[in-house]
Amino acid sequence: MKANPSPDLLRVLWDSGITHYDVASIAEVRLVRSVLPEAVLCFMHPVKTASAIAEAYRDHGVRTFSLDSQEELEKIVVATADDAGNTVEDLALCVRLRVSSDYSELSLAAKFGIDLADAAPLLQATRQVADSLGICFHVGSQAMTPFAYVQAMERVRAAIVDASVTVDIIDVGGGFPSIYPGMEPPPLEDYFSVIHRAAESLPISYSSELWCEPGRALCAEYNSLVVRVERRRGNELYINDGAYGALFDAAHLGWRFPVRCLSDGRGEAEEGFAFYGPTCDDADFMEGPFHLPADIQAGDFIEIGMLGAYGAAMRTAFNGFGQGEVFSVSDEPMSSLYRGDRADPRKTDNVVSLR
Repeated sequence: MKANPSPDLLRVLWDSGITHYDVASIAEVRLVRSVLPEAVLCFMHPVKTASAIAEAYRDHGVRTFSLDSQEELEKIVVATADDAGNTVEDLALCVRLRVSSDYSELSLAAKFGIDLADAAPLLQATRQVADSLGICFHVGSQAMTPFAYVQAMERVRAAIVDASVTVDIIDVGGGFPSIYPGMEPPPLEDYFSVIHRAAESLPISYSSELWCEPGRALCAEYNSLVVRVERRRGNELYINDGAYGALFDAAHLGWRFPVRCLSDGRGEAEEGFAFYGPTCDDADFMEGPFHLPADIQAGDFIEIGMLGAYGAAMRTAFNGFGQGEVFSVSDEPMSSLYRGDRADPRKTDNVVSLR
C-alpha cells in the first residue's frame, strides 16, 4: 500500500486477482477495507501502536502482523486478547529478520529487523502464541540483482536451524525492481527463479507458504505526470511539480525518470536539463540530467513517466501546490518490464496527472 494508495489502483489489482494487501498503518488498513471489503490485510509494520493493532484485529479482521522484538510480540498478544484476557488462536505472526540492502538502490537494512544472532529466542517465543509462524525480510527498494534474495534466504535458513522451530510462512518482502534511465535490472523471472530454488531447500513445513510484498514492481508503470515549463534558465527548467510533490525521489534520492516533450515543433537535438519545482525552497531541485529537446522553452509540456511507485504517495500541499487533474489513458507506460522479450506486449491503462 505504501507505494501507491490510490483507490483506483487497488480496484485494478483486485480485478487482476490480487487478494492480499500489505498495509503499514491503521489509516492504510481503513482505506483498503473501505475499498475492498473482502481483501485479506497483512499489517507488516514491525512497530505499531497497541490501539492500531486492536482496531485492525477487532474491527477490520486483520490476523497477520509482523514484529522484530519481544516488546512488539507482547504488545500484539495483549492487544488481540479475548474478553477474558486469553491469547487468541488465530494469529499469523511474521518475525522480521534483518538482511543486507547492499544490492538495492535504497537501503532498508537499518531501521527494522532482528539480527540473526538474536533471532532464535524471538522465533521460539512467537511460535508459542502464533497459529502460523512466519519469517519475513526486506532486501531494500529496487534490488538490482536476484542475488540479494539468495543471500537473504541463507540468513532465513540459519535462523530456522538455530531456533529449531516449524515455520509456516516465508515472506521475501519487497524490493522487486522496475526499469528507469540508468537502472535496467534483469528480468523479473530471474528473481522468481532464484527465490523458488532457495525456498525449496529450506527446512520448513511441506505445507508452508511463500509470500512476497511487491510494491514498486506492481505499480511503477501506473502513473505519468505531465508538467508545464514555467521558465528556462540555461539548462535549468522551472516546472510546476517537484520535490514536495510527485518528484520527491528525483530530488531527494537522485532518481532519474523517463521524460519526453509533448509540445510540437521541437528539434531532434537533445540536452540534459535539471528541474526546479514550484515552491520557494532551494531544496526543490532535481539534478537529473533529464534529456529533452535542446530548444525546449517556457510553455512547453513534459511527460515524466514511471511515477506510479511513490509519486502519488509522497505529494504534499507545501506552498499551496500539490493538486492536479487526473486522466485515464490507454497508452503503454514509458518503460516496462512486462513487454517486449520479457512479457507479452499489451496495452495497459496508465493514469496521467496534469499539473
